[in-house]
Amino acid sequence: MESNILIIYTGGTIGMIQDPNTGALTPFNIEALYQHIPALQNFNCRIDSYCFEPLIDSSNMNPPFWIKLARVIEENYEKYDGFVILHGTDTMAHTASMLSFMLENLNKPVVFTGAQLPMGMVRTDGRENFINAIEIASARIDDTPVVPEVTICFENQLMRGNRTNKFNAENFNAFLSGNYPLLAQMGVHIKYNTEYIFKPNFKKLKVHFNLDPNIAILKLFPGITENVVRSIINIPGLKALILETYGAGNAPTDAWFLKTLHEGIVSGITIFNVTQCKGGSVEMGKYETSVELSSIGVVGGYDITTESAVAKMMYLLGEGYSGKELTRMLQTPLRGELTVS
Repeated sequence: MESNILIIYTGGTIGMIQDPNTGALTPFNIEALYQHIPALQNFNCRIDSYCFEPLIDSSNMNPPFWIKLARVIEENYEKYDGFVILHGTDTMAHTASMLSFMLENLNKPVVFTGAQLPMGMVRTDGRENFINAIEIASARIDDTPVVPEVTICFENQLMRGNRTNKFNAENFNAFLSGNYPLLAQMGVHIKYNTEYIFKPNFKKLKVHFNLDPNIAILKLFPGITENVVRSIINIPGLKALILETYGAGNAPTDAWFLKTLHEGIVSGITIFNVTQCKGGSVEMGKYETSVELSSIGVVGGYDITTESAVAKMMYLLGEGYSGKELTRMLQTPLRGELTVS
């Protein structure tokens, strides 16, 4: 049975080709997909396209754009069997994480992909990434999607979107899923790791559009000063702070540091402890340097990525969660974004 796939082009390196007259890189005409990638004609699916105007560099990604993107999916959800989103790589993990929370009861594939080299260059990785993404978005068994969740398809690997981060700026293998197994690997055949892929729940899609960006990230480093910490805690209107700690959730035990964080918590700021490491989990209380954080009310983030923590916090705050209920939801896996140890 033929699948219907919608390509959503937001911008990014993948969609660039070289102008033969000027030599400059310009966006290709997304409606001329079959001309740029003739191999698409071999797929047993109908491919339509939607192009954002203006296109956006992924460095300019923001909540209003996420809302527009989610709305495009909502408006086209019943018309298509899957979605492929062409996106710049720099904030792809952020957008994939955010959409995973915004799209509740998602029962169709939403596959993000992009490229390190533009589609119009001879050695581009974009062509292969794009073809793999379409094949995954259209894959079905007994009329049921094989991967009904938000994913990132890059360099022959399929990853859960809210488990990824970009770890390399120039290698084709640019993304890492440090704390969750790959959903699929592409070789001669696509090998799906079905035990790690969500199963459809067949409930009606519910899209959440309320996002609250009143959060901040504080990345710890040796020598961090009280002025730096206090200036962030005292940001007007701040509701939550993502604290990027060392190793398994460790932080300085200086009295001023703990006092400043505690003052923020008492004032109503939720502090979410996320490790700086690309793999591993926050274990509050494992070492003496995290015992104090736990005692003052810092919330442990287990193995969630910073990108996913940002998305989850904006989503939960937008839904009106606060206090103990916000803490409970942060530590509850909602879209497979963390593993509770």
